[in-house]
Amino acid sequence: MKQLLIKNGTIIDVENGVSFIGAIEIEGNKIKRMIKQSDALPEGIETIDAQGKYIIPGLIDMHCHVNERYAPHFVASGVTTIRNAAGNVLLLQNLMQKPDDAPTPRVYASDRMIDGTPGQWGPTSYGNFVTDNPEDARKEVRRQVEVGANFIKLYGWIKRDVMAAAVDEAKKYNMEVACDLMNSKDLTALDAAELGVTWIEHASGFAQEMYKGWSPLEDQKEWSHINWDHPDQVKINELCEKMLVHNVKLCPTMVVFDQSMQYPNIWSPKNNVIESFGTINNLIDEWNKNIEHIDSIKSRTAVINNLTKMIAKTYYDMGGTVVAGTDTPALIFTYAGMALHRELELFVEIGFTELEALQAATVNAAKSINLTYIGTIQEGKIADLVILNNNPLENIKHTQDIEFIVKGGKRYTQDEILSNIPSEEEVNHSIQTFMEKWEAASVD
Repeated sequence: MKQLLIKNGTIIDVENGVSFIGAIEIEGNKIKRMIKQSDALPEGIETIDAQGKYIIPGLIDMHCHVNERYAPHFVASGVTTIRNAAGNVLLLQNLMQKPDDAPTPRVYASDRMIDGTPGQWGPTSYGNFVTDNPEDARKEVRRQVEVGANFIKLYGWIKRDVMAAAVDEAKKYNMEVACDLMNSKDLTALDAAELGVTWIEHASGFAQEMYKGWSPLEDQKEWSHINWDHPDQVKINELCEKMLVHNVKLCPTMVVFDQSMQYPNIWSPKNNVIESFGTINNLIDEWNKNIEHIDSIKSRTAVINNLTKMIAKTYYDMGGTVVAGTDTPALIFTYAGMALHRELELFVEIGFTELEALQAATVNAAKSINLTYIGTIQEGKIADLVILNNNPLENIKHTQDIEFIVKGGKRYTQDEILSNIPSEEEVNHSIQTFMEKWEAASVD
């Protein structure tokens, strides 16, 4: 069994907010032993001297949409686990079945989203299930449980009785339910919470509850009286208190709105991970197409940018669960992996401490979905580590200055991980193979 020793590094205990110099002994894919600086170190195993470096747990992106083509970018950015919020778990099998030490992220995934007619992404397909029938929604939940979904995802045009049925069915299997109400015209975040939805993605549906009748799909001129730059803090407080009663969890994905609102001055630091996106033509093309509609995106979708930020901070201050996610690769230039670092910057910009921001992408994220084997640096946990050149507790931007990554006990440089990016032809072949199996199975 492979062994690795990382010595002399400053280990950041994200759970307790303390740091100490010590060593981490890794055996196989797990942390075997935490060793104090004064204790004797094991001999005869591969050893890395991390003197002057800072060690944090592997980061977790709690809302993204992965593709094999850019999966390595997550790990190259120090993001070793992702929560895939809608897609198809059968399409993701190649990633989900990878060994712990693979240079691709660990995947915690929902299956296709359940939406109402006519379907925001079109009629029923491998990526979405469209119905206004509560019993059909129950059957779809059961199918998703059978194929291995980790949670259920509902979408914004779902009807109230369908949402209630899906939540009720999911509870029979101890499955959490998430919803994206960004474009909802009928249901609000409070409606979803009262029906038993666990996760509110993007802090969506809050605006619909605060401003009854508003949605991104309405004529925005009729809502010009809303001061989106300075949202009503009293209304936010009142709504957050109501949401807290239902113990909902928030993944605000601030970066996806912020990138659009900041355009053309987007966040795009110079590093080898971001530069490598230049070879992923379909992503760049999609982002450029969205830029053609940037004014509409700003006025209809990303307009809730400041509201989302205020909700995230208010709900957290009240004791609610708020975790870090990105919605990669939505809208424009939400770089897989790297976008999470910008999300952490935004956490700090709205008033979180550096430690609190780190917790939102490590220990708190892991706890929120009961992944007890990751999220902290402790004996017995999976050895997912990010070794940094500077202290992120002094400046959260230091999470971007990565020396190397340990994924499932295996050490990688960023360049080594990026060398594992599959070709466009390989990914297309994988997708084609899936589509043939899907169509042959005749799944509705």
